[in-house]
Amino acid sequence: MRVFLVGGSPFAHKPIGMAPGLEDRVIAADHGAHHVLAWGWPLHLLVGDLDSLAAADLQAIQAMDVPTITAPAEKDETDLELALAEALAMGARELVICGAFGGRADHLLANVLLLARPELAETAAVIAEAGQTVRLLRGGMSAAGEPAHLTVTGAAGDLLTLLPLAGDALGVTTAGLRYPLADEPLWFGRARGVSNVLEGEHAHIWLRAGLLLVIHTRHTD
Repeated sequence: MRVFLVGGSPFAHKPIGMAPGLEDRVIAADHGAHHVLAWGWPLHLLVGDLDSLAAADLQAIQAMDVPTITAPAEKDETDLELALAEALAMGARELVICGAFGGRADHLLANVLLLARPELAETAAVIAEAGQTVRLLRGGMSAAGEPAHLTVTGAAGDLLTLLPLAGDALGVTTAGLRYPLADEPLWFGRARGVSNVLEGEHAHIWLRAGLLLVIHTRHTD
């Protein structure tokens, strides 16, 4: 099952090339419901303390009989975390997280770090905003001795940034990028992996150990 999670960023943009299909589910976190309505997407669940959702939006959602889980304002989790928990409880195997970039820097960082949660290790999760996506590649070796691998699909001229998370990324190898890496480290806190360029439609990244944020930015003229 694929689930779209829509966060409450005040400056959210609908992701390019990604929209829920008939079999998908959409969960809004508080003000994220405003974006769902504006984008014309279906809404299957509203979650949050509802402190930032306009009354008119809430009334529209209530008229649609959308199930709502109302959380207390004083809580340990963000509304998006609560929405994530509901998605996993539904059995989501693929997650598209929207409305997670704009607004406050602390929210942006917290939302990106959601990708590193252990319960998402076997889930294909992506943060998508307009022409940008963020994925997390978890390093490791398969039983056949192959390093973890991720393919990014885009177009020649797109930007691709590789940023180590929570430590060094070891054994990074790439193909399809202007500046290739061949079983090399990317050191945590250094920016060597910023703004590489796709040479064609596909880029490949392999990682032996560590965590690597893979940030794809579509090229626009």
